[in-house]
Amino acid sequence: MLTERQLEVLLSVVHEFIESGEHVGSRTLSKRYLTGRSAATIRNEMADLEEMGYLVQPHASAGRVPTTRAYRLFVDTVLQRRQPGDRASVAWVDNLKAHRNGVEGALTSASELLSQLSSYVGMAAVTQLKQARLTKIDFIRVDTSHFLLLVILEGGVVHHRVVNMPCDLSQEILEDLARRINTLSGHQWGEVRAILQNYIMQELGKYADSCRKALCELDAILEGERTILFTGALSNLLDVPDFQDIGRFRALFSILEQEQELAKLIRNYGVSDGIEVIIGEENNVPELDNCSVVLSSSSSEGQQTILGVIGPKRMNYEKVISALDRVLRDIANISEDIRGERHDVR
Repeated sequence: MLTERQLEVLLSVVHEFIESGEHVGSRTLSKRYLTGRSAATIRNEMADLEEMGYLVQPHASAGRVPTTRAYRLFVDTVLQRRQPGDRASVAWVDNLKAHRNGVEGALTSASELLSQLSSYVGMAAVTQLKQARLTKIDFIRVDTSHFLLLVILEGGVVHHRVVNMPCDLSQEILEDLARRINTLSGHQWGEVRAILQNYIMQELGKYADSCRKALCELDAILEGERTILFTGALSNLLDVPDFQDIGRFRALFSILEQEQELAKLIRNYGVSDGIEVIIGEENNVPELDNCSVVLSSSSSEGQQTILGVIGPKRMNYEKVISALDRVLRDIANISEDIRGERHDVR
């Protein structure tokens, strides 16, 4: 358990290191933050904090730098006292509204905005939750043994997959199956599947096996969790001193290239609405040992929207958290407006 004075010293060290990137000495803290404390007193507290695992001293004559444990305490403090950020600019809101019929466009726009606001790498994702609601399905015959399956979920998420057919199906049969499904638009997949299964068994006869194959493909899309992910440009990181080391930059670039691994990380940590901060080795991903990931998420209409920022452990957490709060709130407000317009149309 830290004393009040140790907490003051530790938070000051983390804040100063985030601001300067330089090893922090006791004289710096005494002059800038803890003017009522002597450098000798602060130095003794820093030595104790080092023994407790909150600080490290790279060299005997150097100051100290925070560990992941220190960043965790600092972030928890930031989260306790965070205030809602300002609303996003009108241009951003208008840009998102322009993509209201295309989730991919909205996510791309959000990831780019977060990159700009944070000066790191922004991310935006939508994870389909179990029992998503259908909007529309199409089956398009490609050749005698394949058809293209297009699925649009409530909220505008689009999935597509090429499916093998056990036997040749005409486009007419495929369109008939699609019409049957689309009459049940707005229902959860579990309800739709039971009705379709009965229709296939009773009316499609020799085509039943092929249609059941289509249902299995739909199951794979609609019953599991799937994540559509977009990331902003890496160019901001070129100006971040922490990534001047080419090894660190390559490590981060490699994980950003592995979309499935990054999506898995987002699903694992963005499971509940609110802010989640994963620092350094807490990520359990070796490539991110020198990075932090900040996620903010909210759920509605069978899907979870997750926004995030990846940057160095020495990131400006207050700025990043404020940016995420700001953008996520505007996305939520715009989604409410769109749902209201759809309701009025009905």
